[in-house]
Amino acid sequence: MVGLGTMGAGIAEVFARHGLTVVGVERDEEAADRGRGHIQHSTDRAVKRGKLSVEDQQALFDRVTFATTMEALADCDLVIEAVVERLELKREIFAALDKIVREDAILATNTSSLSVTEISVATQRPRRVVGMHFFNPAPVQEFVEVIKTVVTEPDVVDDVLALARRLDKVPVVAADRAGFIANALLFGYLNHAVSMVESRYATREDVDAAMRLGCGYPMGPLALLDLIGLDTAYEILDTMYKQGRNRLHAPAPILKQMVTAGLLGRKTGRGFYTYEAADSPVVVDDENTPSPAGDDIAVRPVRRVGVVGSGTMAVGIVEVLAKAGYDVLYVARGTEKVDRVRGVLERSLEKGVQRGKLSSEERDAALRRVTGTAKLDDLASVDLVIEAVVEELSVKQALFESFDEICKPGAILATTTSSLPVIDLAMATKRPSDVVGLHFFNPAPVMQLVEVVSTVSTAQDVADTVAAVAVAAGKHPVRCGDRAGFIVNALLFPYLNDAVRMLEAHYAGVDDIDAAMKLGCRLPMGPFALLDVVGLDVSLAIQRTLYLEFREPGFAPAPLLEHLVTAGYLGRKTGRGFRDYSN
Repeated sequence: MVGLGTMGAGIAEVFARHGLTVVGVERDEEAADRGRGHIQHSTDRAVKRGKLSVEDQQALFDRVTFATTMEALADCDLVIEAVVERLELKREIFAALDKIVREDAILATNTSSLSVTEISVATQRPRRVVGMHFFNPAPVQEFVEVIKTVVTEPDVVDDVLALARRLDKVPVVAADRAGFIANALLFGYLNHAVSMVESRYATREDVDAAMRLGCGYPMGPLALLDLIGLDTAYEILDTMYKQGRNRLHAPAPILKQMVTAGLLGRKTGRGFYTYEAADSPVVVDDENTPSPAGDDIAVRPVRRVGVVGSGTMAVGIVEVLAKAGYDVLYVARGTEKVDRVRGVLERSLEKGVQRGKLSSEERDAALRRVTGTAKLDDLASVDLVIEAVVEELSVKQALFESFDEICKPGAILATTTSSLPVIDLAMATKRPSDVVGLHFFNPAPVMQLVEVVSTVSTAQDVADTVAAVAVAAGKHPVRCGDRAGFIVNALLFPYLNDAVRMLEAHYAGVDDIDAAMKLGCRLPMGPFALLDVVGLDVSLAIQRTLYLEFREPGFAPAPLLEHLVTAGYLGRKTGRGFRDYSN
């Protein structure tokens, strides 16, 4: 190992844990001691958690030698470089290694963004050079990207793959392109999130909460950038942009400003968030921390809520509000659908009782609060009406015209649309200041996230009121403006579209890309598994909406996605999408 920082020390630990002899090289004794300290700290933690015995820890250290000259690597079969992401420094190291190690040795770089080819040509043996990109923390993360250049010998790739599997890692092979698989998909998403905050479309807290609660991501994008390091993120994005000239990879201007100011994230104690100290994970309040909602916020009284619709989302919202103590009037088309909604609601609440999440008394109380009707005119007495019908603008506009005539003055008119402009619905009324987006996520009784969408006309107390209703119903509201995709879909679907583009370019396969994002980035599902669940037709419609709104070339739907939808391959619901589910 050349370089024993956090990553290099982690990789050295992985090899030593699996019985291999490791030589770790640093520039001086002080740096070598720091590297030893990284391994000591990591293995001490493993011992404390019962994942490593004291004897095995000692045996691990017996297999590691620390040195300050690269001559110590002369007899190594494989040398991995893990120094800072500077091309010239890496080239200097590889040129020096070329004169020291045996002719049959393999040279590898752990770079996450630089060209492996440009590093390899600093040697006389580019055919024996590969990328071996571990993910941080190396002892924990299973995924490894093995990067082959156009001249890398096939048996070198095979040997490295076999070694990675011996380390209990899941390796995939990728060609030498900026970002490889995981970073090429991850950093476009992170950059988009930065732009969202930079333009004050949404706060850092709301963007992070939206992706954690709406998509099940382990961390929000801004918190993740602070963990990675904003300087590292900037370099990766800059490298990707220079190679591909994709505007979505052009680093958001605020990134360069923060890096210049030394706000690099956790390692300096300040990035998008402020931390207790350098290298601390503990976030502390700063001047950008939102004030807790207090009694001084004006909200309108809401006791009775109307829900219009009879689908899954509408029934879920009725259940959520009834359990929260609101009197709910739902409106469905015809007595048959009114009865069906009641039946679905009763079964859902009964299921909650059987699973121990609800008492029978709470179930009965919730049902007593719910009334069904087939008449829109019955909405005259509600304080808040929530529309949850089909995603067709003309249908929703007609409904909002009716709300305007029926609902009392001061009543709030809300839509659960996930893709249509809320302002188009607001302008169908004579009270656009009372109209707001209230986007629940499916299934509403389970998902915590609610996006509160304000148009340019929405009154502040209207947005505050529906946010307060969401909190009272046990949900986490996040706020944003009336823009296609709001927060979650605007960040999620361009990333999914990028994955499809990567596939259609034959850069990597469905399984490798899914493994990269699931194992390398700890996402709950890979992009293709998620696309097949969402439905390729739904995904295409959302991506088209984003493209029409932003006119960003990178948002144009991938041709492969359009072709699959045209062929009727819509995902799990048709038995075939990016994968075949017919068996």
